[in-house]
This record gives sequence, structure tokens and C-alpha cells, in this order.
Amino acid sequence: MPNRRALLQTLPWLPILARAVYAQGTQELDAMRKRIAQDIQNWDAILDHRTGTEGDALTAQWLQRELSQLGLPAEIEWFAFQRKVLHDCYVAWRDKRADGVPLFDGGFTDAEGIQEVLAPLGQSTGIGLTPFGPGPWHPRTQDLLKARRESAHSAIVAVAAGDLVRPGLALLNADDYAAPYGPPVLQVATEHGSWLEDARRASDPVRFVTHVTTEQTQAGNVQVTIPGSDPNLAPLVIMTPRSAWWTCTSERGGGITVWLECARHFTANRPDRTVIFTANTGHELGHVGLDHYLEAYPELVEQAHAWVHLGANFAAQGSNLRFQASSPALLQRGLASLRARGISEFIVTPVEERPYGEARNIYDGGGQFVSLLGDNRLFHHPQDRWPQAVDLERTVAINQALLEVVDELAGGSG
Repeated sequence: MPNRRALLQTLPWLPILARAVYAQGTQELDAMRKRIAQDIQNWDAILDHRTGTEGDALTAQWLQRELSQLGLPAEIEWFAFQRKVLHDCYVAWRDKRADGVPLFDGGFTDAEGIQEVLAPLGQSTGIGLTPFGPGPWHPRTQDLLKARRESAHSAIVAVAAGDLVRPGLALLNADDYAAPYGPPVLQVATEHGSWLEDARRASDPVRFVTHVTTEQTQAGNVQVTIPGSDPNLAPLVIMTPRSAWWTCTSERGGGITVWLECARHFTANRPDRTVIFTANTGHELGHVGLDHYLEAYPELVEQAHAWVHLGANFAAQGSNLRFQASSPALLQRGLASLRARGISEFIVTPVEERPYGEARNIYDGGGQFVSLLGDNRLFHHPQDRWPQAVDLERTVAINQALLEVVDELAGGSG
């Protein structure tokens, strides 16, 4: 048998073929990178993605257009929604005033508000004053949630701590939007913490107002189905949240790009399984959009082959990624694809633990899932914008890895 060098000498076209294959792969990667960058910029151009707002509707219509351009019959499934409309929401003392945003799953005041002294959280009555962390798991936020349940304070001023998340006004989600509880809570930006402490020490009354009304409107989930070649196979569901407090570009942009890339992929490459796409509003309000979707299709949680949850923050600069799955096999499958793309640092949610994000809805219903999300120094922060907040190259690599996972799950033996 001729040696390898001699064989290559008899096949002079091999280097040419190799260069052509490499060039084709490079062109495809460049095209993907441009699509992903454009998707994120399109998201970033809509400044407010809060559920039930004009920006929320514009986001739904944009995603519907993107799918329609692929020839897919995308629809927006609208549902009735009671939107909170903010009027005066502030705390004031002497010549200082901090405008803020109330917790959407707590109480509110009338237009006059209340006038009382500030007090340490949990130590007395009056208006409680406390820092809060960037998410419900943080000890400071746990203290806030405990005080809300106990309702000892007439109201609470919560100051964004600004350590784990950049100083400013990074909001908490309203996980109990459908069942509000506790006193009014006003979230204010980090820079107001110093004078609010001065007011507390002075024992002077402050004025606290969270004047909010409700407006009947509608919100909607964007959805489309790509039929598989074998209708006897259980479907695959690909879901991502599509609402947020502010622009939240690196928070939501990664999930949006993978969702769209999967739709593009299966338009060009028919899957064995039917693939169902849903982009749900209401993420920041206790997943009300996903709840509506699951009420409309209750059998889908358990009957789907698997759910792919494209969660928050994995497009963010410096994000610590978290991978979740409902079984060891699905966990290893996802991690292997990510590692093959050079992404090797993860926090892994144990299979037996309730996962984070919308994957918890599937876990609670007994369904199978894979899920990717992360953390973010700009989590729920107004400065989460393109391009500075986004790690584009890692987002491209994650897209490639998750496309491999999704493609395998959509196959007959996946």
C-alpha cells in the first residue's frame, strides 16, 4: 500500500478540495454571524419589551415577519392582559426625590401616597428601607421577600445594591403577578441610597407614592409549526421568552437568535419530527405568556419528545453559563456539543433539582427538556444594550452548538 505522502501526490486535487471546503465553511460561518448580529440589532432597536406595551407588540410583529420571510405561516396568539400603567412613583425627602419602579406583584398607593418615617427593614413599622440583590436567590432579596410576606411595614423602599449588577436600577421580576401580595414596594437606583439613609437617620417623614392603574390590553405569543416527515414521532418544542423590563439586549438576544436560527435551519432541512416554535411574552411577570400557552396546549408538556428552553443572559459579556436538563443523557448531550465548540465553563443544575427560568414550567409538568441560561452584570439594567453588552463570538458558537443538539433531537432517533 502506498504511503500517505505518495497517495497525496497521486491526488493533486485534494488540497484544492480542502481549500474549497474550508472556504465554504468560513462563508457559512460569516453568514451566520451576520444574521445573528442583525437579529440582535433588530431586538435592540425596540427600546421597551415589557409585556403588554407597544414595544411588546412590535417585538411580536417583527418575529412574525422574520418567520414569514422564510415562508412559514407564523401567527401571534393574542390574549387579554391587564397591563400596569405607571403614574407618579417616587420617594421624596426635603429637596431630594428618587423616581423608581414598583414591584408589579405587590401593593400600590393612591395618587397622594403616604408620609411616614423610614425604618430598617423588619425592625419596626413605618416605611422599610433595604438594599436588594439582582435576583430572587440573593440573601438581600430574600430578606425583602420575607418582609413583604410579614407585611409589618406600610411600604418599602428597595435600593438596587449595585455590586453584583452594575449600579443603577436593575429590577426584580414579578413572579407572583397573578397573585400580588404585601405592601407597596418602590425600587430605586443605587445612587439614591446615601440620602435615603440620611433621611432614615434623621427620622423625618418621607413621601412615598406608587400610583398605578390598570389598562385592559392584549399580549401575545409568537408561534409556528414546521411539520416533520414522520407524523408518528412525538414533536420537539423550541421556546424562548420574548419580553423584558427594558431593552435587555444581552439578556434576551441570545435566545432570540437561536430560536430564529433553528427556524431557518428546519426550513431548509426538513426534520423527522414536527418542530413547534413558541416565543412567549410575560417572562418578567411570572411567565404569564407561557402559562397561557400551556393552558391552550396542556398535553404538550408530557407528550413532546423534549422542550428546548433558550433562556436568559447567555449572550452577555462575561456570562457564567448554566446548563440544565431533565435527564443525565440530555445533560451530557448538550454539554458535549457546547464543549466541542470551545465552551467548557458551566454551572450545571442537578437533574433532580427544579431548574431556573421557563424550564421550571416543563419540570413541574413532568416534561423532558434541555435549557441554557446564564448570569449578567447588566441583568434587568437599562444599559443592557448592543453592542457593548453582547459577546457576539460566543453567541455564534452557542448557536452552532445548540443547532447540533436541536438537529439531533429532531431526528427520528434523537
